Amino acid sequence: MAFSTIKAPHILLPKKGIDMTAWAVIACDQFTSQLDYWEDVEKLVGDKPSTLRMMFPEAYLGKVESKEFINKVNNNIQNYLDNGVLVDQGECFILVERKTSIVDRRLGLVISIDLEDYSYEKGVKSLIRASEATIVDRIPPRLKIRENAPVELPHILFLFDDKKRQIIEKLWENRGNFEKVYDFDLNKDGGHLTGYRISDTSAIIKQFESLLKENNNGLLFIVGDGNHSLATAKAHWDKIKVNLSEKDRANHPARYALVEALNIYDEGLIFEPIHRVIFNADASFLEGLYKALGGSYESYVYSVEYGKGKLMMPKVGPEAYEKVQAYVDAYLSEHKQASVDYIHDEDQAIEVAKNHPKSVAIIMPALTKGDIFDYIAKDKVLPRKAFSMGHATEKRYYLESKRIK
Repeated sequence: MAFSTIKAPHILLPKKGIDMTAWAVIACDQFTSQLDYWEDVEKLVGDKPSTLRMMFPEAYLGKVESKEFINKVNNNIQNYLDNGVLVDQGECFILVERKTSIVDRRLGLVISIDLEDYSYEKGVKSLIRASEATIVDRIPPRLKIRENAPVELPHILFLFDDKKRQIIEKLWENRGNFEKVYDFDLNKDGGHLTGYRISDTSAIIKQFESLLKENNNGLLFIVGDGNHSLATAKAHWDKIKVNLSEKDRANHPARYALVEALNIYDEGLIFEPIHRVIFNADASFLEGLYKALGGSYESYVYSVEYGKGKLMMPKVGPEAYEKVQAYVDAYLSEHKQASVDYIHDEDQAIEVAKNHPKSVAIIMPALTKGDIFDYIAKDKVLPRKAFSMGHATEKRYYLESKRIK
């Protein structure tokens, strides 16, 4: 049977002449507590074509009428298709080179994957698995955004285990043989992005198949970022496939999700912790947190109301996240006035805590690359928001898209 987990998608890119710095916008789940960031993006984009008009920033949730906003997004996408703003590049992969203020180079490969080979359910030995616990209740709101969308615009980042650096790194060494399809500065300190179109994809797919056999753990990809986005794509596909014939299921565009795959051993891939900020917390929150934790890793909590305190966490990264998240979830279930947000940079977490009375910032440790892949390969999942691949400004910007209808 042919290896079909990876497929060369028909990638859509903006037509030549589009202001790419205005076109590419950071993922919707970033800067959720910082409306000023998105207000700046609005000013920067203005009336120019932009992925900002193709997605729903989570910072706007509860601040705009969702149904009306989603309809407007879908109309914008359809207008971009009808007016030739989005151009089909044919079946291809895109080799992505990203330079940020933190790293000189991070490499990725935009591909599409078969959702039939993905599961976020614990214990299911699928080729593609979630890295963190999936909150099923978070899927329906996202499904409303996806179900009528003509295209998908993903910020999903996959990780694969290529210690020998024989796939993406070799493609980058031979980048002079590929067509350069974009080369521009990202807005809002996002760095620089260069993309190369690769039309001969069959050999690359075979390399991934060989890598799967070489690693011999039944695991090809883990979802490094965008867990709930991929879970939503899966839910959407499962919903529509029941009404399709077997033949139509095989090639339906919604069956395949567009992702950027990265080698976990890429030197430009830095794993950053994701900190917690608890809003409307009382003094009992800190008392309980100190009791719930114990270990040799020294971190701290920060609060304008309650001061800065030393926090001792388990030295093993996954265990630290398990204990902190279990305590936070239990506290929120008993204190309905409280809520949590997940902040990618330590300075931003402190800044958010400073601007919200009775809030507490919990500064979390970083996981190692070995922690993550080994942990998932053992049929485990991390608590949600356990790691971030880079700082907030290094998150994936929306750029490539693919039809799902």
